[in-house]
Order: sequence, then structure tokens, then C-alpha cells
Amino acid sequence: MAIKTYKPTTPSRRHMTVSAFEGIDKKAKPERSLTENLKKNAGRNSYGRITVRHRGGGNKKKYRIIDFKRQKDGVEATVLRLEYDPNRSANIALIQYTDGEKAYILAPVGLKPGHKIVSGPEADILPGNCLPIANIPVGELIHNIELYPGKGAQLVRSAGVAGQLMAKENGMAQVRLPSGEVRYVREECKACIGQVGNTDHGNIQIGKAGRKRHMGWRPTVRGSVMNPNDHPHGGGEGKSPVGRPGPVTPWGKPAMGYKTRKKKSRTEQFIVKHRNSK
Repeated sequence: MAIKTYKPTTPSRRHMTVSAFEGIDKKAKPERSLTENLKKNAGRNSYGRITVRHRGGGNKKKYRIIDFKRQKDGVEATVLRLEYDPNRSANIALIQYTDGEKAYILAPVGLKPGHKIVSGPEADILPGNCLPIANIPVGELIHNIELYPGKGAQLVRSAGVAGQLMAKENGMAQVRLPSGEVRYVREECKACIGQVGNTDHGNIQIGKAGRKRHMGWRPTVRGSVMNPNDHPHGGGEGKSPVGRPGPVTPWGKPAMGYKTRKKKSRTEQFIVKHRNSK
């Protein structure tokens, strides 16, 4: 999908880019039966305490109910239109089954209005079709991958990403994820064929602070410009180093992440190659 640029009429316009929304139906409103109200909680949990910082405000939006399970096997569906979804980076497609039921799915590359898609073991290897991994040829690009049969897709759902089926044996399949990690997935788990659409999402430049506020993000203040009583990095004359081994959060935890995986993790046995291994 192409990226649209603007004439530099203002400093922020000079660097701002947006998606051209090619193939997206811009006038159609979301299917009312497939939307839910989204309550804003500004990063607060059920106790009212902030658990995710720098969230709040933002434009009002409704949640689109996405069919991640694709359980209507053998029933053909027609793609009615492609739509923008404010809740995710990928675009979505509104489909209608032959029995009249409508649903939203993630739109892969190459899916267009009028295309026919189907789920089930007998489905063809075409973008948008959903099959058990046991029925997908080795080497095929896949997305929307289940981890537990029938639970619904949990892996490879962002814009422009795709996994690859590497091997199959003894009821397990090796799947290479976009991060580079190779892990085992059960062959009865379902996956969709193709690469997730909106491939240029990662190349979009926000351009101005206000656009980030529209997304519900509030300003972030660096710890090094705070006072010592507000942040471990604060204080000092001029620009001072952090003064301790590694950057930390306001509460003294390692800011760049630290290992949390337990040695006897349940998922460790399914990982063939870690994402950060050379």
C-alpha cells in the first residue's frame, strides 16, 4: 500500500506521511452488528491505579469484533469490502457467508472485494483461506496462527508480518515467526494463508505531537531532566550520566528490560530457536 506525503505548508506537515488507503472503503461505516463500545481507562486497572503510563485522551473509537477462530468450515464467504480498523495496525475485511452471516477478518496482501474465501481442511492455498497447519504445504507464508486448537489466532497478526511453515513431523510443525524465533505449533492448529496487509505501516511518519495525542498517548518526560526525588536519573549539574549500572525506571527496575522467563517455563520446550540467537 502506498504512502501519501504533503507539501511542507507547516513544519509538522513537512515530515508527516499517511497511508494512501488504496482499496479501503473510506465512506462505509463499520458493520453495526460487529462493533462494541470501547471504554477508556487511561492506563488504569480495576483499582484505578495507573499500570500503563502515558495513556489518556485520544479520539473516540469502537471496537471491531474480529473472527480469529474461523470455525465455519466448508462455507464459502465473499469479501464485501476492506476497512480501516483504529484498534490495530492491519486493515480488516468484511466478509459475508453464503448463509448470510457477516464477519470481520484480517485482510492479507492480495485480498480484494469480490474474492471468495473459505475455511477448513479442503480449502485451497489462497490468501485469506484458513486451514489446519497439517494441510498447509511446507514453505508457505502464513499468519493468524493458533497456539491452542479452537482458541483462536494469537500469533502473527500485525500489519505486514508473516510466518513461514518450516517443517512438519510427529504431529508438530516448526513455524518461523517474524521475530526470527522458530517454535513448535501443533498441526491441528489453524492458520491463514498469506502475509498480513498494510505492509507500509512501519514506514509511516507521525509528523507531529498532536497526532500521537489523537491515538491516546500522553507526553513522556525523560528521567534525566527530573529532580532526584522524582527519578533515579534526576539531579546533577548540566547533563549528567545515570550514575548507576544501566538505565532504570522511576522505581529502580532495569528500564531496558530484564529476564523474567522461569528456567522451567512451560513454553521453553516448544521453542526451537530464540529470536535473539545468532
